[in-house]
Amino acid sequence: MTRQRLLFSHSPTCDRPFLAMVLLLFGVFVLALQDATVKLIAPETSFWQFQTLRAVGNALLIITLAMMSGGFSLLVPKNWRPVYLRGVMLSICMFCFFSGAPFLTIAQMAAGLYTYPLFVSLLAGPVLGETVGPWRIAALVIGAVGAGLILDPSSAEFSLIQLLPVAAGFFYACNIIILRRDCRHENPLSLTLAVAVLFFVTGLVGVILLSLMPPPQDIIAAMPFVAHGWPELTLAVLGFVLFCSLLNLSGNICVARAYQTADSSWLAPIDFSYLLFATIWGRVIFDVWPPQKSLLGMGLIVFAGMVTAWREQRRKIA
Repeated sequence: MTRQRLLFSHSPTCDRPFLAMVLLLFGVFVLALQDATVKLIAPETSFWQFQTLRAVGNALLIITLAMMSGGFSLLVPKNWRPVYLRGVMLSICMFCFFSGAPFLTIAQMAAGLYTYPLFVSLLAGPVLGETVGPWRIAALVIGAVGAGLILDPSSAEFSLIQLLPVAAGFFYACNIIILRRDCRHENPLSLTLAVAVLFFVTGLVGVILLSLMPPPQDIIAAMPFVAHGWPELTLAVLGFVLFCSLLNLSGNICVARAYQTADSSWLAPIDFSYLLFATIWGRVIFDVWPPQKSLLGMGLIVFAGMVTAWREQRRKIA
């Protein structure tokens, strides 16, 4: 219980880079496993059913942690507007990311999502008032080339569905900027509860709308994961959803606390370990390994992120 209080019941008072690194590595490891698990169960459920049930599981676990760690006051944000705005950004991010899961490999999903540092650089000027210098521009170009190698729009197999994880990367970048600028002193439990509330609301709205106004059968057949409202719920799906809920909650709490506990420029290169973990889980669960062109693209995206992080660190020292 003492350890939980240390981790959950207070805002960080100083930067602790090593602790942040450990938290982030664990967080992205379990989140990569969660994403692979969602792809595994996608044929048996729908995004809306999954989103709703996972949100309920998350909320119950968050309330339990709050009771063990110091009371329900931990669930109340100090400034609810940015906290819930962040939840909106993550809700849109999850829709974009998981809606393509039945059609994309884990590596494609991961690489698209991890274009988010490029979007952070693009948004840093208008949102944070930062100057986008030549190093950031170079990193943006390198990252764009890497994303292009993975998406391979000239290929006959290219589909617009491959752009969905990139869109998810944009909204994930919005979440990072809000978290760092406006939510640094929020409790991780209040942050994760807000996300759970938004996930539940969006999932339930999707279920209701698709139940009242079901799309044509050809659309349902083409995109069953997002066009179905509430498929038959089996015990296997329920078990997997609860497992994903545990992974999602623990991973997001660790990631949120990591970004609260150390500078984002220090954490950004470590965050890219998600690409490695996602590739490993894709191999272990689906026996799929990315082609050489995709691996090169992933490497360029990682390099671009590391260049951006290095320049951020140099800028702050200067």
